[in-house]
Amino acid sequence: MNPIVLSILVAAWHILRDLVPYQDLGPDHFTNRLGMERHARRLIAQLAALGLDITVTPHEASA
Repeated sequence: MNPIVLSILVAAWHILRDLVPYQDLGPDHFTNRLGMERHARRLIAQLAALGLDITVTPHEASA
C-alpha cells in the first residue's frame, strides 16, 4: 500500500475513533521525530541497499 494513503487512513482512523479535529504535524514531522542520528543511519542504510559504499564524516565546527 502506498505510504501516503496509509498515512491518511491512519490519521482518519484516529480522528474518527477519538472524535478529535485534524491537526497537521508539519512537513518535517517524520524526518525530525526520531532525531538526526537515527535519520542519518536510515538514509545511509537506504543508500547501502542501493549498492553504494558510504563514508560519512561530520562537518567541522565553524569558528
